[in-house]
Amino acid sequence: MRYLAIDYGTSRTGLAVCDTQETMAFPLNVIQGQKNLIQRIAQIVASEHIGAIVLGLPLNMDGSQGPQAQQVQAFARRLQQHVGVEIHFQDERLSSFGAEEKLQATGLSKAKQRARLDAVAAAEILQAFLEERKGGSGGPS
Repeated sequence: MRYLAIDYGTSRTGLAVCDTQETMAFPLNVIQGQKNLIQRIAQIVASEHIGAIVLGLPLNMDGSQGPQAQQVQAFARRLQQHVGVEIHFQDERLSSFGAEEKLQATGLSKAKQRARLDAVAAAEILQAFLEERKGGSGGPS
C-alpha cells in the first residue's frame, strides 16, 4: 500500500509518499498556504493511488496534546470528508530537527533547504510510521 504523509502547517504543508513495499519514504512536495489545501491533497491521494494517510501529530515533549495537536486533529476531520482513505496519526516530535540535519548535509543553499524542509519532515514522519509498523509496536493511529 502507498501512504501519503502530511506535515501540516498553516503557512506550508509538507507531503511525502512511500514505495508500494512500504519500506522507503520520499519527500513529494510542499504546498504553500491554505487555499484549496484539502482539494489539492485529495487530488494527490487519487493520482498517486494512496491507500492511507499518515498525519504528523505535534505532541508536546511530555506527550500531551496542545493547541497545535488539536489544530491538526481538526484538519484531519475536515480532510476525512474529502478523501476515502484511513487517516493515521504519527508523533512528529523532532521530525523537523531530523529533516534539518539531513538537508544541511546536502549542501543546498539555505533558501533551497527551507523550501524542502516540510516535505523532508513529512518523509521523516512517514519513515517512523513505517518502521513502527514493521516492528509490530503498532504506534499511535
